[in-house]
Amino acid sequence: MAQGRITVDGGEIHYETAGAGSPVVLLHLGTLSMATWDREFELLAAEHTVVRYDARNHGQSSTATGPWSNHDDLRLLLDGLGIGRATLVGESLGARTAIDFALTWPDRVERMLLGGPGCSGMTHRDPFIVDQLARMRAARSVEELVEPLLRMWVDGPARTPEQVDPEVRALCHRLGTETISRHAKGWAGEPVEVGALDRMAELTMPVTVVLGELDSSDIYDVVERITEDAPRAELVTIANTGHAVNLEQPDRFAEILHAVVSNGR
Repeated sequence: MAQGRITVDGGEIHYETAGAGSPVVLLHLGTLSMATWDREFELLAAEHTVVRYDARNHGQSSTATGPWSNHDDLRLLLDGLGIGRATLVGESLGARTAIDFALTWPDRVERMLLGGPGCSGMTHRDPFIVDQLARMRAARSVEELVEPLLRMWVDGPARTPEQVDPEVRALCHRLGTETISRHAKGWAGEPVEVGALDRMAELTMPVTVVLGELDSSDIYDVVERITEDAPRAELVTIANTGHAVNLEQPDRFAEILHAVVSNGR
């Protein structure tokens, strides 16, 4: 395994890479970090060049001090690593970044696996999500910021915290607390994005979408837009699972991931 930092516009991106073979890039959920991919990183390295990294304002990467673009950060990372074309595996924010990247540089994307995808241009309408966002705006401490994030993107609208695997929740609480403690100032800004919601038909590469059955209606809306408009999209729904599909159902997610990257060899 190798690790390092790549200079991007106004900051640096921390990354790790391992293995050899066709490239696969892992893009993590928002608020968390590349540590959510520990299992998949090890599995993929046996047959692929696998890359994972902390997005701007997350983990060990830089805090944004001005305008930034998550998909351009990804481009600069791949350029720095000498990777021209890759399979992108993204969850939530990571899927949002992957979609923007694929719309901007489609020739650089072999295929995509998108778990619980958000997308640029989406609107939050789910009453549960809207309520938690309001709680975040009123927060006066790190903990008051972290808990609504966990309620939205770990528990989801259909479960209480007690109904979620305590190890999954504890991991997300720890990573979320670390990210917010380190990068809260950068969250005041908004990244430059491409407005993907109405452009899904442009995603002509194979796209596999993984949806947790217990995710919010906002994510359901994005999934519907992708699977109806992207010409080569397929949907896999995992029962009794929320937004963080790879953390809650690692074995099932590994099966899906293996099928996707095997097709990309």
